Amino acid sequence: MWPEIKRKLDAAGVEYQAYETQARGDATGKTRASLRSGIDSIVVVGGDGTLSEVAEGFFEFNDDLDVLPTAINPTATLALLPAGTGNDFARGLRGRRAPLQTWIDTVIARAREESNQPQTVDVLYGRCNGFEKPFICLNASTMGIGGETAGRVAAQGKFMRNFSGEFRFVFAAVGALAAWRERRVIVTVDGRTITDGPMNLVAVANALYCGGGMMLSPDARIDDGKLDVITASGLSRANVVTELSRVHTGGHVNNPKVTITQGTIVRIETLLLQDAMPLEADGNVRGVTPVQFQVLPGALRFLI
Repeated sequence: MWPEIKRKLDAAGVEYQAYETQARGDATGKTRASLRSGIDSIVVVGGDGTLSEVAEGFFEFNDDLDVLPTAINPTATLALLPAGTGNDFARGLRGRRAPLQTWIDTVIARAREESNQPQTVDVLYGRCNGFEKPFICLNASTMGIGGETAGRVAAQGKFMRNFSGEFRFVFAAVGALAAWRERRVIVTVDGRTITDGPMNLVAVANALYCGGGMMLSPDARIDDGKLDVITASGLSRANVVTELSRVHTGGHVNNPKVTITQGTIVRIETLLLQDAMPLEADGNVRGVTPVQFQVLPGALRFLI
């Protein structure tokens, strides 16, 4: 998509510097360097994974991970030209899939100072691998079957990339389901244990969609200062397949084995090393449980 985007930006007279990422984590380092050099507007061409890496670059982590990350430039803005597998964050911002041209027009209008001011959105600060590996994400993080699914999507080859994001996620979920086993998980929200027992899936949602259009929490909002914690326990494989067919509309919340709790600090703990669950955030596999999440309200200025 980049050649077409470039042609339209050039035709509109937008001044910009383009950088093509080379490896995992490259977008984070490039963003930090750009913001430190005085650049105050970053536009991502890509999907949720690239967007997440760039969002992380807006912050610096402290040596003491209990201290919240610091914004490099609190007035800098982030924008998106969605060109990825799921594009869930973009879909959540507008409540639907919008044509790429709509997003290009938004960036052009901002460059010409013809658009409204960016909106502030919440950011999710996570610490996985025994609370020792910090990361930032915008959309959602899933563990259990969700984490296994994300890993399988990331490993898919060129042939699978010919299919839609929704199909690729469902295909991966079926494989993850076949290999999954429940294990004991303790979930704590704002200091209160909400569940302790065998678990199919745990997710922490900051925005409306993830996993190629899955609506894990229909009440999740990117600017409400809250995290939505979704747990599913005691579901058979047949139950999981049924809920996968309903999760795109939020119908899974009617299952009594699925719970949603809101809070600001969330801990998901697995007690045995062999029970550690793979963890994905915005489609990127970040590590394993135990993990802690904390919301950073209104921490990022986003062009919508």
